[in-house]
Amino acid sequence: MFKNLGAFELLIIVAIVVLLFGGKKIPELMRGLGKGMHEFKKASEGGHSDDETPVPPSQPTQIK
Repeated sequence: MFKNLGAFELLIIVAIVVLLFGGKKIPELMRGLGKGMHEFKKASEGGHSDDETPVPPSQPTQIK
């Protein structure tokens, strides 16, 4: 879809984004995008993240 984008076209797109959002708002947008991607990745992996250790399942009890 975007295989024919050159450097000039990308420069125009970046300039439009800076004009629309301003220089101070772009880092906040990128930070929010990064957090959203992290949450999506965490949810798609089953809820385990790198800083959590998974809890081993408990042994089933046998009924006598």
